[in-house]
Formats: sequence, C-alpha cells, structure tokens
Amino acid sequence: MATPADSPRREARSWLPRSLLSRNIALLVALVALTQVCSLSALLHFVQRPRIERASIIFSDYVKVLDGMLVAMPPAESRAAAARLNAQREVPASSMIEPPMNPLRFFRSWQRDVFLEALRRHLPADMPVRWEIADNDQEDEARLWIRVHAAGEPTWIALPMTADAQASGITTAIVLSLGLALLAALTGWLIQLHLNRPLAELAHAARGVSAGETPAALPTDGPTEIAEVSRAFNQMTDALRQAEATRALMLAGVSHDIRTPLTKLRLAIAMALPRGTNDGLVASAESYLDTIDTILQQFMDYAGSGEREAPQPGDLNALAGQLVADFAGLGHEFDFEESTLPSFAFRPVAVMRLLMNLMQNAVVYGRTGLSIRTWQENGFACVSVRDRGNGIRAEELERLKLPFSRGNNARGHSGGTGLGLAIVDRIARQHGGSLTFLDREGGGLEAVVKLSLNPSPFTRSTSTAPRT
Repeated sequence: MATPADSPRREARSWLPRSLLSRNIALLVALVALTQVCSLSALLHFVQRPRIERASIIFSDYVKVLDGMLVAMPPAESRAAAARLNAQREVPASSMIEPPMNPLRFFRSWQRDVFLEALRRHLPADMPVRWEIADNDQEDEARLWIRVHAAGEPTWIALPMTADAQASGITTAIVLSLGLALLAALTGWLIQLHLNRPLAELAHAARGVSAGETPAALPTDGPTEIAEVSRAFNQMTDALRQAEATRALMLAGVSHDIRTPLTKLRLAIAMALPRGTNDGLVASAESYLDTIDTILQQFMDYAGSGEREAPQPGDLNALAGQLVADFAGLGHEFDFEESTLPSFAFRPVAVMRLLMNLMQNAVVYGRTGLSIRTWQENGFACVSVRDRGNGIRAEELERLKLPFSRGNNARGHSGGTGLGLAIVDRIARQHGGSLTFLDREGGGLEAVVKLSLNPSPFTRSTSTAPRT
C-alpha cells in the first residue's frame, strides 16, 4: 500500500532521466562537473590564493618603502613628491572599504577581495586601504587608494589597478574546463548513439516476435556485450522457428491421420445403413463426424493463421461487404456501415478468416442486432463486429483471446475448441494491429479489430513457421 512518503519519491523519480542515453550523459556531465569543481577548488585554495598573498606581500613592501621615503624627506620635498603622485587630503567618497561582489566576474572579484584582505594584513594599521571603481562601473579602470604620510600629514594616493594587474589565467582555465566538459558530454552522446542503434533494433525485433512475426537475424558485429545479446536473440528465434515448424508438421500429420479413418467411417456408415433404414442415426453420426472435422480444421487454422500467405494491396470494405452478402444468403442479416478506407497491404485469406470468426461468434452468441462498421483512425484500418447478445463480463474479455478459452455463454454450444478468438487475435497482431472488446451501448458486445495501414517489414514478410 502506498504511503504519503512514497509520493515525493515518485515525483523525484519522475524528474530522473528515463532512457539509458540520457542517464549516461547526465552521469558523465555530473562526473565532469564534480571533477571540475574539485579541481577548481584545489586550484584556488592551493595555487591561486598563495600567489595572490605573495603578490600582496610584495606590494605592501613597496608601499611601506614609499611611505618611509616620504617620511624621511624634508617637508617641502615630501609634499612635492606627493603632489607628483596626485595625492589628496581626503579619500574620494566613491571609494569603498568592502567593494561589492560582481557575479558576472566572480573570480576576478574573489581575487580582488583576497588581495585586499592580505594587503590590509601586511600594512600598518595607520595605512588603511580603499577600493574605487570608475563612474562607468568598469572593474578594468579601478583604483586602489592607500593612506601614506607626507610631511608628517596623512595623504591618500591612488594606484591604478589595470586589467593586466587584476587578470590571471584562472578565467582561461575555467573556459577551457567548460569546453572540455562539453566535449566530453558530446563524445558520450555520440558513443551512446552508437550503442543505442543495435539496442533499438533488438527492441524492434523483440516486439516483432511478440506480435507473431519472424524478424531477420540481428547483426553481431557491434560491441561485445550487445553482440552477445544479439547472438542469444538469434538463437532464440531459430529455436522458436524450429519448434513451431515441428508443431505445424505434427498438427498436419495428426489432421491427415485422423481424417483418413473419419472418411472410411463415413463410408462404412453409409454402406452399413442403407438410405431409409435409420435416417436419424445416420444424420446424428454424420453430424458428429462433421463436428470432428470442424475441430480439426480449427486446429489447423490456429497452427497456420495465414503466416505463409503473402500480403497484397486490397480493399477491406469490399472484403467485409462480400462476407455480409454471404451471411445474408445464409439468413443472417448484418447492417454494414462503411467509411472510406485507403487500399493497403494485408493477407486477404487470413483477414477473411478473421472476419468470418467474429461474424460467426456474433451469429451464434449474439443472434440479434448484428452489424459491421469500418473506419480509419491514427494510421489503422478499424472494423468492428457488434451484436445484441447477453454480453460477457469485463474480466473475461482478455481471457477469451487465449487459446482454448471459452466464455460461459459458449458452454452449451458444441463444435468449438476455444481457438476462434485466438486466431483472430494472432491475425490482427500479424498485421501490426490488435483485438479489443467493448461493452456495446444499449447492451451487447463489440469486437474491434485494428489493422495497420503501414505494416512493419516484419509484418509484411512471410515466415516458414507459425507463432504462438
């Protein structure tokens, strides 16, 4: 039973990549990003920070030497020297003790803050430092203000901090790292595409097998792991093909061997009971023989299901109309609602058997409200056979497509094997379609068959053995 805690987990999983390609790329990008973050952290902490601190020590030594010279000089010469350095009594109001961080220039701002912190640490307390950014907010034109002593009085001098003075190779390293990360992700994507191609072929072939088709052998010249899976799949399809060929041969032999004594039995009955002596017994015996013959034919139909028949372009409406006319000749009237359908490739005998089985079921179990409707929907030609019978429970609908399954309303009918709907379902899947059952509005049952208007190469190909 699901708990409230399961909902956040499901939501989190829904955001995760679903395909192997996207997961591998995400993992690769995450690993590269983690590697770059760790490398950058190590570079900043163990390489760049010591370099900046050493530069601040050298810079502070120069400033202290300059301050010592101004203090040692006579007052007039000291003031003249300070004037040549554009010294000011007051620091500009635009200068700042703690300049703001620029997110667009994060690393340059970080280097500036590390430099100012180290510089303040190595200068005397009476020599404060302030940072001024130009009016146009360009960091490239920033100035560093330091208070020195000229003629015994505090004086502020400005030292320009040019782009060359502030720049380092860290930006280039970051750009190069991002480029390498993108290159790694692109390489992983190309590799995964190469791996996904045989996997997609394998999935397509597996779907073909599940639909009762016979796919061509998969190539085994790819990566070792995928080639091994392809070889195992080819061995499986070969084993299925051989098993089903053996089954078809066995059923054909059984049918032939049983029908031979049945024919002799029919002849013996006719000779032993001359016409008029016991017509009721003869009719009953011939009815039983016909039932056995019908059951044998259903077994053979299920074993073959039209797989050896070559698809050819045809008109589904014309085929359905022909069957409607045939059933009307037998006294079973079907209303026919046809829509415009394009000509498409299908196995005419197999599709005729499909429609006949559905129409026969409607006649036997529905009896009234018989109708057929055709239409086109999402690349499929659709045909439904409807009746006004007692219907069937929803849980029985899918079970009826299994071989030898019969509904409760079929228990009183003889001559069936429970293979009719299994044959219909197999033929529909061979044509890239499906068989579904719906409760008909107003009572009754509707069997809907969809046949693909653009069947796959597997569906169009013929096979040498039936599928189960």
